[in-house]
Amino acid sequence: MKLHYEVAGDDFTRAGEASGAVKATLKRLGFPADVIRRVAIAMYEGEINMVIHADGGVADVEIEPDRILVTLTDRGPGIPDVEKAMQEGFSTAPENVRNLGFGAGMGLPNIKRYTDDLKIDTEIGKGTCIRMTINVPS
Repeated sequence: MKLHYEVAGDDFTRAGEASGAVKATLKRLGFPADVIRRVAIAMYEGEINMVIHADGGVADVEIEPDRILVTLTDRGPGIPDVEKAMQEGFSTAPENVRNLGFGAGMGLPNIKRYTDDLKIDTEIGKGTCIRMTINVPS
């Protein structure tokens, strides 16, 4: 099953709609609770990053019996230093976003923590594509 979502930029009221819809779909399909939780957390973190840093983007999800593949693609500024961005607590979120309770620097570290495979392709001035895989135990 393939799902596609548009993620609106700078709209915190709609942030999480795509991950919430995927969570509901996985529940309806009978996936294990732990898999659903991992997908929802990782995808939400990616969605929030697109809202904060990239003026939105798209989320594509492939649901297979043995794994869930999530691809998040934006047209943002790109990530200048992926290694640094993977450090817990490192954030480039502006103060107004932090005042809303976002931008604590846990987005990419949480995505890594809750996925089985993570690939980040980024180009300055062009955007970022995050591919994450969550395996379904047999």
